[in-house]
Amino acid sequence: MHLRPAFFDAAICKVFRTFGVPNPGLLHGFFSQRVIEMLKKILFGSVLTIAAGGLLLGTSAYSYLKTGVHTLRDSVKDQIPIEVEIKRARELISDLKPEIASNLKLIAREEVEVAKLQREVSTKRTSVTKSKDAILKLKDDLQSGVTYVTYQGKKYSAEQVRQDLADRFKHHQTLEATSEKLVKILDARERNLVAARRKLDEMLAAKRELEVQVENLQARLTMVEVAQAGSKFAVDDGAIGQVRQALDEIATRIDVAEKLSNGIDEIGSVPVEPTVEPQELIEKISEYFQEDRSGSQTNSELEHLAKSPL
Repeated sequence: MHLRPAFFDAAICKVFRTFGVPNPGLLHGFFSQRVIEMLKKILFGSVLTIAAGGLLLGTSAYSYLKTGVHTLRDSVKDQIPIEVEIKRARELISDLKPEIASNLKLIAREEVEVAKLQREVSTKRTSVTKSKDAILKLKDDLQSGVTYVTYQGKKYSAEQVRQDLADRFKHHQTLEATSEKLVKILDARERNLVAARRKLDEMLAAKRELEVQVENLQARLTMVEVAQAGSKFAVDDGAIGQVRQALDEIATRIDVAEKLSNGIDEIGSVPVEPTVEPQELIEKISEYFQEDRSGSQTNSELEHLAKSPL
C-alpha cells in the first residue's frame, strides 16, 4: 500500500478536471501511481548519471555540472525576446512603487512622532527652568536666616522650607535627567529621519534614472526594428540585373525581327538607284590624281623661277 499526502491526490484530481474528466476519482489512483513510478525512475536515473559523472570526472564533476547549468541558463536567457526583457524591467520598476509608498508612510509617521517629541522636550525644558528658579529662591530665603518665610500670604517655618527644598531638589534632578534623555532620543530620531529622507530621495532618483534608461533602450530597440523593417523592403540588385538582361534580350530579338522583315521586303523589288560602272570609277580616280599632279608641277616651276637671279 502506497501512502500519499492528501494534497497530492487533490492536485491529481484537479489536473483531471482541467482536461474534462467527469469522475477523476476512478483514474487518479492509477495515474498517481504511474507518476510516482516515473518520478522514481527519473530520480534513480539522475543519481546514476551523477554517480557515473563523479567516477569519470572525479572532483571536477561538480564544476562541469555547474558550468553546464550556467551555459544552459545563459542560452535560455538569450532566447528571450528583448521586448519581453524591457517589459520585465518596466514591471520591476513598477514594483518599486509600493516600497516607496511604504517608506513615505513611515517617514510621515516618524515626522509626526518627532514633532510630538520636540513639543515634549520643550515642555520638559520649561519645567526644568521653573523648578530651578523655585529651588534657588527657596535656597536664598533659607540662607537669609529668617525663622519664617511668607509665600502668597502664608507663613512657612524654616524647617518646612528646608524639607520642601529637599523634595524639590530631588524632583528637579529626576526631571532634569528625564529631559536630558528625551533630548538624546530626539536627536537620534531626528538623525534617523534625515537619513530616511535622504534614502528615499536616492530611491526616487534611482527610479527616475531607471525609467530614463528603459525609455532609452526602448528607443534604441525601435530604431533597430525600423532599420530591420527597411532592410526587408530593399530591392535586390541581382534581380534588377536579371530584369535588365531580359529586356536587352527582348530588344535584340525585336531588332533581328525588324531586319528580317526589311530584308524580305527588298527581295524581288526593282532597283531604281543609279549604280557606278567600273570604268567610270577608274576614270574619276585618274582625273582626280591628274589634277593633283598638274598642280604640284606648277608649284615647282614657280618656286624655281623665284630662286633664279634676274
